[in-house]
This record gives sequence, C-alpha cells and structure tokens, in this order.
Amino acid sequence: MNVLSIQSHVAYGHVGNASAVFPMQRLGVEVWAVHTVQFSNHTGYGAWRGRVFDGPAIEELVEGIAERGVLPTCDGVLSGYMGSADIGTAILRAVERVRAANPAALYCCDPVIGDVGRGVFVRPGIPEFMRDHAVPAADIITPNQFELDYLSGIETRTLADAKAAVAAVQASGPKVVLVTSLHTEETPGDSIDMLAGEAGRFWRLRTPRLSLGVNGAGDATAALFLVHYARTRSAGEALGASAASIFGLLRRTEEAGAREILTVAAQEEFVAPSRTFPVEAV
Repeated sequence: MNVLSIQSHVAYGHVGNASAVFPMQRLGVEVWAVHTVQFSNHTGYGAWRGRVFDGPAIEELVEGIAERGVLPTCDGVLSGYMGSADIGTAILRAVERVRAANPAALYCCDPVIGDVGRGVFVRPGIPEFMRDHAVPAADIITPNQFELDYLSGIETRTLADAKAAVAAVQASGPKVVLVTSLHTEETPGDSIDMLAGEAGRFWRLRTPRLSLGVNGAGDATAALFLVHYARTRSAGEALGASAASIFGLLRRTEEAGAREILTVAAQEEFVAPSRTFPVEAV
C-alpha cells in the first residue's frame, strides 16, 4: 500500500507528517511525504523556526513523483492542516492527478479548522475552503466535534444531533466520516466518544478520558483510520483498530508525563494495541 501524505512537518516532536508517517510505516505502508511547512517544532511552544512552502512548491514535488511513473500505484492521499488556500488548491490538484492514474485511490482529509474551547485557529478563508472545496472532494474526513458542527451547521448536543450532522456532511461528498472526539449529553463525564458513519450506518466507540493535552494525536488518528479503512473497507472495523492504537499511544504518553506524544516509544500500539474497546452500532 502506498500513501501520498501532504502535511506540515516538524524536526522536533510529532505533529503533521511527523505524527502521521511513522504509524503508517509501522503498519507496512510506503509513505510519500510532502511537507507543506518545515518547522523546528510545533507552534504550541510559542516560538519556532522554519519556512512555509507555497502551492507551486507542493505541485513541483508531486510532478516529480509523477515523473517516476508511480501514481497508478498510489492507494490514497492524506491531508491535514492547510496553511493557505494556495496550498489547499495544490493538494486538491494532487488528488485529481492520483485519481486520474488510479480511480480506486482514496482521499482522506482531516479538516483542521479549530477545536472546542479554542474556536477557529486557522487563517481566515481556510474554514470556508475546507467546507466548500476540500471536504466535498474527499472520500473520508476526520473532523473533531467543533469541526463537525462547523461543516454541518448543526450544534451537536446529542448523539442524534451528531448522526444528523454526519449525514449532512456526507451529502456534500465524503462517503465516510470519523468524528475523532465527541462529547454529547449521552457521554459520561469520564469518557470520550468516537463516531463513524458510512452508508447510513453509524458506529460509536467509547474510551476513558485521559487528562493530557498534546499536539498531533489527530494527525495520527487520521493516518491510522485511512490505512485500516483502505484495508477493510469497513468504517466500523477501522474505527475499532485506529481508536485502540490511539488510546494506547496517549495512555503511554500520559503515564510518561511527556510533552510530545510517544510515537516511537509506543510504536507497538500501532500493530498490537494493549487494549481494545467495543464498537457499538448506534
């Protein structure tokens, strides 16, 4: 399996491609990583160094990959944080090129816009680009609850609200939606839910709520879900496998009191999760 992953990258720590690439490789996937930025560390530290690339730079790299004649073997494209609409346009052009070479290839878009408690944290114009262009072009999207509400225009207070919001977003294009963190009126205070929807069916998975705040977990979640879905073609199975791995990764990180997720130290969680959770049809 080959995946073209177009995301940000950091030299120190694990966000963007630095969070998504290794878990996919650990699962036996060849990853063609194209970086939209290259920073010393993620911006949550308050200070960083590095450069932001533009759309033409992304397209140049994709052109170079195409010149190797390998696009027909690309099974999926993965994207996350988009620093500008220019980069977003370049990513969607890459998706078009891959699909032209391999119509069976999947596009998984993590529509990074904001989060509960933080609001929108991307540049002006990006939320609209995600809603109007990136999400409709995707086969799979992996929003958090805040992003699901924005994309659907529905405030998700209950599980029924969340299911309606997923269905509304699916009507715009994506066949599969994974809500990576969901807390509704039905969710116990010490837990967090994940919800997957496909073809009118829904699956919920509940894990204990961990008390840590780290960056990059969503990037790894999208990557794992894409791989497991591509292999099983089942949103429910992909939900169970990816959620177990992410919980194990975050639990190990919490136990270590680490500032960065332990992507390398906890790598066995990607192939043999230490704990699994029931996937419930809802």
